[in-house]
Amino acid sequence: MAGNSYGTLFKITTFGESHGEALGGIIDGCPSGITLDLEAIQFEMSRRKPGQSAIVTQRKEPDDVQFLSGVFEGKTTGTPIGFIIPNTNQKSDDYSHIKDNYRPSHADYVYDKKYGFRDYRGGGRSSARETASRVVAGAIAKQMLPNIKINAYVSSVGPIHLNTPYQELDFSKTENNPVRCPDEAAAVIMEEYIRDIRKQGDTVGGVVSCVIQNVPVGLGEPVFDKLHAELGKAMLSINAVKGFEYGSGFSGSEMKGSEHNDLYNPDGTTKTNLSGGIQGGISNGMDIYFRVAFKPVATIMQTQDSLDNKGNITPMTGKGRHDPCVVPRAVPIVEAMAAIVLADFHLINKTY
Repeated sequence: MAGNSYGTLFKITTFGESHGEALGGIIDGCPSGITLDLEAIQFEMSRRKPGQSAIVTQRKEPDDVQFLSGVFEGKTTGTPIGFIIPNTNQKSDDYSHIKDNYRPSHADYVYDKKYGFRDYRGGGRSSARETASRVVAGAIAKQMLPNIKINAYVSSVGPIHLNTPYQELDFSKTENNPVRCPDEAAAVIMEEYIRDIRKQGDTVGGVVSCVIQNVPVGLGEPVFDKLHAELGKAMLSINAVKGFEYGSGFSGSEMKGSEHNDLYNPDGTTKTNLSGGIQGGISNGMDIYFRVAFKPVATIMQTQDSLDNKGNITPMTGKGRHDPCVVPRAVPIVEAMAAIVLADFHLINKTY
């Protein structure tokens, strides 16, 4: 299987399956001498881990990170950083009923056809549990870029939307509720909606918005390695993501140029920021903001038709521990992938 690595100079390779012994990764290219705040790394892991609230999967995993290399006396050495995250709460029997069946909208069928074999326990390598390794790399990337502020939050759950401009939000409130929405009133409505969806044995999608501030001018490499192109690839590589838009996004297609152009101030900043902090694929110093759309989790606690490996259509009911809505746990993953992209371009800029 190819495609397990991301990045050019700051590069993360991940390994492991949902119900294997452990997940893990190797981070190449991290500069030496960075004092790592291990508590901050573990905090990011706690934001992503299962079992953290009543509206997410009840699988209980501490997601403790064990560093194996690349860190000495609390500082990075410049050598590859190796780490593992042990799996401690596998319940593989929850998946025995799909050993010979392909779940609707999962990767079961395509994995089996591509590789001639699949790990049916929680989806194996296709499980979103793989993203735990990305969060470790993202937490380290954040510590490489202490002046850059990355704040993601849930801006919609199903039909419930938070339309408040991000400039009016208090990001310090994002962690104050299990939905990770910085608007308290909207968070209550979203949480109630997720609880109701869960009672129905169903799931629902949503949107995670992200704002990156204090980005220097000059990150991004035209023509094919534009900053927004890499952010898009990074976000679309996250499980369940179905859409990415930055700046004015699709709404910009309805505007006239006279409305959409960001006019300059004498210091090089712009009066508006419909470009979303990126012009010509290069950061311009303004806030970068984007939205990431997540589909409903494919496993539902209702009976649906599935396909078995003999070509028969058979009924199947979901079992096990699953998220009714993935977006609350996706917030730190979006931040992590954004940090990895920026750390990579930061190092690339140093080569000039």
